[in-house]
Amino acid sequence: MSRKAVGTVDKTEKICYNSFITCNMEVDPMSTILLAGGAGYIGSHTAVSLLDSGHDVIIADNFSNSCPEAVSRVEKITGKSVKLYELDIKDTDKLSAVFSENNVDAVIHFAGLKAVGESVEKPVVYYRNNIDTTLSLLECMSRYGVKNIIFSSSATVYGEENPVPYTEEMKRGTCTNPYGWTKVMMEQILEDAAKADPELSVVLLRYFNPIGAHESGMIGEDPQGIPNNLMPYVAQVAVGRREKLTIFGRDYETPDGTCRRDYIHVCDLADGHVKAIDYALDHKGTEVFNLGTGTPYSVTEIVETFQRVNGIEIPHVYGSRRAGDLPESYANADKALSILGWKTRRDLADMCRDTWNWQKNNPDGYRK
Repeated sequence: MSRKAVGTVDKTEKICYNSFITCNMEVDPMSTILLAGGAGYIGSHTAVSLLDSGHDVIIADNFSNSCPEAVSRVEKITGKSVKLYELDIKDTDKLSAVFSENNVDAVIHFAGLKAVGESVEKPVVYYRNNIDTTLSLLECMSRYGVKNIIFSSSATVYGEENPVPYTEEMKRGTCTNPYGWTKVMMEQILEDAAKADPELSVVLLRYFNPIGAHESGMIGEDPQGIPNNLMPYVAQVAVGRREKLTIFGRDYETPDGTCRRDYIHVCDLADGHVKAIDYALDHKGTEVFNLGTGTPYSVTEIVETFQRVNGIEIPHVYGSRRAGDLPESYANADKALSILGWKTRRDLADMCRDTWNWQKNNPDGYRK
């Protein structure tokens, strides 16, 4: 495949933010990838990795938890154009227009609501939105003969029963919230679709805890409202948007008493999607991969490392345990290494340093 998106040329001069030098690159797009919900945190970083790897990228997003500015910055980082559609992925008619206007080779499904607490308060909204986006994508893919889909899943599907480290052959466990259950259900829907269509390739990527930002500082995590996750909250405390951090629980059976999680740099995670695309294009059926480092870090370690590498004090206090939090969650990522040839390249210091580089240069996120 060697199609070129509007605005791409055989040779383009671009700013290589990985090395911060100007360079010439030969560009030969390998395939056209539709990123459903691709303007968000993980989607925007994946768009950069795909474009740098020679793929063409189309983004469809309703901006309910993202911003068009992120797409503009992806174009600035890569020196390449992205075709952007503003639409709700649940709207099958509008989504069909995207497929009819483009020769899509594969879909990466990021679209969905993702706040755990909100899912408990609004379960019907989460089930309707997250499951409907998946069904709409599969219907349009079937209609237009697209046979490859990568799904943005989560380690939450392992539930409470499975011991750490989590491996892909473990059965899906019991989730503690509707958000987690939507991931379980969407995985099942995609598996069933692949069983019914022997030409369909489904890759389920189970993320652990993505943090960090692109090293240019131009794109990063920009949650709306009060952050639900640790690192963006730490960054907002550092930049003065929040007074202090509350660490929930210090009496867990872990080395320092705080919860431990497998934190992965978002750029490493994005690179995993490129490997998954390459695999999906030559693969049939369903395959599951953990994308994590295999090393858990505690909440206290995150705060201490952020303070050390950035020279910034993070005021924090300890509170009571939060319902539903597991003491530990981390991956065994050997399968991704052996089959995809993927492994993480960035450490916790990189994650903390790049997070602060993004936040200090964008104190209010993408909003001016």
